[in-house]
Amino acid sequence: MPKVRLSGTVRGTDDPGREARARLLYLLFSKGWDIYNSNGDQRITLSNIERKIIESEAFVFTPGATLEDMFKAISIFVGYQTLDRNLSGKPTVILNTDASWNPFFAVLDHLNQMGTIKQDHRDFLLAAELPQDVLDTLEMVRMKGLPDAGREKIGESSAMTTFEVPVPEDYLGNVCVFCSATLEDPGYLADGRALGRYLAESRMGCVSGAGRSGIMGAVVEGSVEAGGWTAGSNVPHIIELEGLPDGLSSFWLRPDIYTRMEVMIENSDAFVIFPGGAGTVQELLALMIFKQQGNPLMVGKPVVLFNRANALGVRFWDPLIGLLSNLCETGAFVVAESLDDILPAIREGLPVKQPAEA
Repeated sequence: MPKVRLSGTVRGTDDPGREARARLLYLLFSKGWDIYNSNGDQRITLSNIERKIIESEAFVFTPGATLEDMFKAISIFVGYQTLDRNLSGKPTVILNTDASWNPFFAVLDHLNQMGTIKQDHRDFLLAAELPQDVLDTLEMVRMKGLPDAGREKIGESSAMTTFEVPVPEDYLGNVCVFCSATLEDPGYLADGRALGRYLAESRMGCVSGAGRSGIMGAVVEGSVEAGGWTAGSNVPHIIELEGLPDGLSSFWLRPDIYTRMEVMIENSDAFVIFPGGAGTVQELLALMIFKQQGNPLMVGKPVVLFNRANALGVRFWDPLIGLLSNLCETGAFVVAESLDDILPAIREGLPVKQPAEA
């Protein structure tokens, strides 16, 4: 029987989404689907999420969207975008009877307008208003398939291996920059290059997703040109799409985007969220979830959102900040509206560490 993974949590007998979930379970079972996580009590981690994806033939999200639900949904969308073979032909349906997913969809629409998401999320994260609509949508995708994400490989990744150079002893810490690998706006690229340079000049390591293009490539370029210690992590199927930048001090090859995030978080002391797309949203949500959980990987590590305004005065992350304001604790992240505000915010959040004596 085909297996569908159900996301969402049942919050007791008074949960307003309980009835819709029960109806959905009945319909799925009656149509021959086996259901993972029918009780809504399974936890997903960065280490096991790819295995959960491999095990399933379809994914269904239920009403009552939480931070973790949104992380899983955006992760699947990123998988579609990056041609993850483990997601090939597997549909994702979101049952949105309570409209709790609307702010999430609004973020994706905004990023599409800003140019960092090229695809229409409606073609991949298929919304349903009724439990029966979920069944109809799953059947439609089984017959017609999913649309092409519009990406092409530019190279091969078979020769890539992990390598490491130690962080200089006088460094104050490593800053991970999550950002777009597709945005080519000259202003954003200049900011990325400047941030990389500022980190190197401030004796801070620069960690990134090790992409050659877009803001990601510019950040790496700025750090490398200034003589900074620069590291990154990437996965084979994304390397084939984006290539690798030159000059990395250390590189961690990982098998999937989740363990890629994990090694970047492990090796970083602070995080800057630059303008980006679905992958950047995914990475930020992972940081917020870890902070909520008190995960040791995020204790004492500041997160700074660079909410840059474009030429029209539109601030890049306003919709996402609005979404997170209802889901995250106060102080989980800091907003910087100018490039000059980023490093002071990082320094203020980092534990005090004196440079090593010469």
